[in-house]
Amino acid sequence: MTESPPNTPPNSNSQHETIPTIPIEFVSEEEMALIEAAYAATRSSLSSASSSSICSPTSRFQTHSRTIHSITLLSKRGLNGSSELDIEDSDYLKNPQKRIRVAQSFLHRFRRKRALSVTDITATEWCEKQMEFSLLFGKRKISKAMKAGKARHVKLEDEVVKKVKVHIETVEDRWALKFINFITCANQLLFEGITRELPLVGFVEGIWLVGVIDELRMPENGSDRNPILVDTKTRVRDTLPAEPQSRNGRLQLMCYKYLWDTLVANSFASGQFFDFFSLNRNHMLSKDIRERTASSGFPAKTLDDVIQYYINTCSMLPTSHDRLLLRYELQKDQSVLGEDEFAYDPDWLKRQIQSNLEFWLGEREASYTPQEERWKCRHCQFASICSGNPFPNIPRGSSSSSDHSSSSS
Repeated sequence: MTESPPNTPPNSNSQHETIPTIPIEFVSEEEMALIEAAYAATRSSLSSASSSSICSPTSRFQTHSRTIHSITLLSKRGLNGSSELDIEDSDYLKNPQKRIRVAQSFLHRFRRKRALSVTDITATEWCEKQMEFSLLFGKRKISKAMKAGKARHVKLEDEVVKKVKVHIETVEDRWALKFINFITCANQLLFEGITRELPLVGFVEGIWLVGVIDELRMPENGSDRNPILVDTKTRVRDTLPAEPQSRNGRLQLMCYKYLWDTLVANSFASGQFFDFFSLNRNHMLSKDIRERTASSGFPAKTLDDVIQYYINTCSMLPTSHDRLLLRYELQKDQSVLGEDEFAYDPDWLKRQIQSNLEFWLGEREASYTPQEERWKCRHCQFASICSGNPFPNIPRGSSSSSDHSSSSS
């Protein structure tokens, strides 16, 4: 098997085309159904003006797009086949008189075979009690505004890639699609200067962590080869977020940078990966996947083949830029409300992750959100059963719930 990933996109010889083609991305049939549902949920709420602006790619994409065959599942899905939207992202019985480490932590009970996600990290930072309740009593409800944010991300991805269904049969196939899509997105970044919805799988801080980078773009300055991480947040109201929301968004982007930089600087622990997730490295991928990888320039027959291409691809990539960018858009017309460019703070990030892991590993009980941030309780579906809620008699808000939630879109 060839050790190196392809150095050119499949159609790199077609340099004289006058009409650029859209890269092709393969998704499962169930994933395509989710995408269509996201569109359907927003047709009645998005204006015709917003539709036209969404569907018109910028001149950057019209000028530089090339055909890249990308094979993927929708990025922010659980790898266990769960249909959660954007929530990537125990026997929790404790002696009330004595706090002890739980026998089965939340991480072991709920994320043992699918890894912790960056969305799990940000949702826990937003409110540990809300995360605890969502694990024990059911996931967060998806509001109309959150569905609109999801649809916006799908349309942004559609500007640079075209989705085509691909048949998968096993959990090894599902993991393979994650790695394959990383490879094709990385090639798109190197050749075109931009990519979107790039999935990450890596080992940091003693845990397996997964996530999806909203956007990676190369700097306009040609001498700087460190890609910039960008995340777009949609808002119902034409206001910028409060500090707790901005902090949550910054945490999300810093997690992505930490994961990306770790992958490109260190060799992927493939043996540990196979053991932890109980995967067969020699599993023969589905015929559909094998044909697609061959046509894309990196023929792979087994999951181990795919991971070798993944490792080689990571070794060719530079670390990401130390400046990160959050963009805020108004949902109704996609107008830009503002941008937050900030510096990476590795010390702060590691403190946040370690605090998160104390909760997920069962080393302490869930904390309530700080007193000065208890306004979050007005928009929490678990407020009626939470003893930390200072507004027990006030109905939960719903009209702008997406403007008062953790970073998930």
